[in-house]
Amino acid sequence: MERIDLQPGERLDEVNFRIRLIQRTEGLNFGTDALLLASYIRPSPHASAVELGGGSGIISLLCLARQKVAEVLCAEVQPVYADLIQRNIALNDFAAQMRVLQADVRDLARTGEEQGKVDIVFTNPPYMKQTSGAANMTEEKNIARHEVMGDINDFCAAAARLLRYGGHFYCVYRTDRMADLFAALRESRLEPKRLTFVHADEATPPSMLLLDAVASGKSGMQVTRPLILYKKSEAECRIYTDDMQQVMQNGRLPQATER
Repeated sequence: MERIDLQPGERLDEVNFRIRLIQRTEGLNFGTDALLLASYIRPSPHASAVELGGGSGIISLLCLARQKVAEVLCAEVQPVYADLIQRNIALNDFAAQMRVLQADVRDLARTGEEQGKVDIVFTNPPYMKQTSGAANMTEEKNIARHEVMGDINDFCAAAARLLRYGGHFYCVYRTDRMADLFAALRESRLEPKRLTFVHADEATPPSMLLLDAVASGKSGMQVTRPLILYKKSEAECRIYTDDMQQVMQNGRLPQATER
């Protein structure tokens, strides 16, 4: 068996689609939002892609594992996570299709070969304003959750600089900040085209949204039927809905969220 050298504060997990993932125990770990975003991205097997704020690199890895894109540049501002992504690339044999760039989204694509040429940009950006909520225990988690190294306007602006005309921008975001997201999209000429609300169950308001926008696209957006994660059993246990089972098994959302 291949020897994997973990650094202090790290663990190794096997997640969806047999991806082996080194994660930091005190950092943000693989969760539902990352899986849903990867599943929301429409397959485009010949596309070039950029991920803004890679963390462990899991969303890019999921996209490559399901052959949704041909190649990914994964941009991450924190050196410790840029190194982590590089090791996860090697661990899953994606060195020919994926590379990592340690970069601040506020500087990304101002110059360079990717500017205006990328087919797809996707991101799971920090959800919380820099001044909102309690600061997390670690600085790395604080940067991942709060807009310390760029806000939603910066992420949208970076995506717009990178994308070719008609390229797609995908993101997962909190519903309570939807107005900020839409304002940032319009400012960067990213036109929202498809929106899906995510609910924990049928009785709960949506807590997340998934969005697909097009660079310099025409106005007109479809709101799909919602995605419900859990159904209640007689024992009041949380059981995945059929839609979420499809996400777990196939890495794609139901067709009703893709039209």
